[in-house]
Amino acid sequence: MYGRGAYDMKQGVSAMVFAMDALRAAGVRPAADVYVETVTEEECTGNGALSTLARGYRADACLIPEPTGHTITRAHVGVIWFRLRLRGVPVHVMMAQAGTNAIMSAFAVIQELQVLTAEINKTAKSHPLFADIQDPVKFNPGVIRGGDWGSSTPAWCEVDCRIGVLEGTDLAVARQQVLDAVARAATKDGFLANNPPEVIWNGFQADGYHLEPGSDAEAVLAAAHQQVYGGALPARVATGVNDTRFYALYYGITALCYGPSGEGAHAFDERALLSDLKTNTVAIASFIADWCGVVPI
Repeated sequence: MYGRGAYDMKQGVSAMVFAMDALRAAGVRPAADVYVETVTEEECTGNGALSTLARGYRADACLIPEPTGHTITRAHVGVIWFRLRLRGVPVHVMMAQAGTNAIMSAFAVIQELQVLTAEINKTAKSHPLFADIQDPVKFNPGVIRGGDWGSSTPAWCEVDCRIGVLEGTDLAVARQQVLDAVARAATKDGFLANNPPEVIWNGFQADGYHLEPGSDAEAVLAAAHQQVYGGALPARVATGVNDTRFYALYYGITALCYGPSGEGAHAFDERALLSDLKTNTVAIASFIADWCGVVPI
């Protein structure tokens, strides 16, 4: 199935809902409470999942059906969102040398942040979890706005950015790395040195996370996966983020990230693999039945 969001993550939502339906169709129901949560803002804050925990929802284990290709997420990076806000001096373009171009200044700052990202990825080569992943920390200037007219040097520019945080790095340290990189770029420009760019933290402030192997919940999921797929449960490390950190790091709830397959997340040709969605739904239903136990309806 092709369509924006079909892979990430409408099929994950479908899998967990259909898994509960499958148990009912089999004439049983879980012998314990199961909360099915569909939350907003997993892509930019995580506040949807956090709000459910803040309202008091608790469980012995959490399964987040992100489209992992029926692998379990062993670790993921953290993520920070921020906005760069820069000023310039507007003049007629025929006198461009007498003004400053806020868009071109933003480009210089972006280049310095790319240098920072490369430096972080060098340190990642010795990370116990991410050493085998090429450039696990990603930097993306995702949205740019600036200027008022094509014949004036831009007086302003804003760039919305996302940068990964290597697991184990404190968020305060990561934020300071960004600030230092922006300051280094500013010192190389006469105007910016006296009119420094502003950094606004406008979204994710997400910790990296790693799932220690050996939990009871993971053992039950591995057995369900083995039963359905006929092989051992594979693991992956992710260069994106998911909500497991809230459950595990902040509330001490075992959190597993495991879901169906697809391709092209956030792309033009995003697509869900419906055959695996059906198979993975069976695996999730088996996990629920084995973890909670079942009773006849």
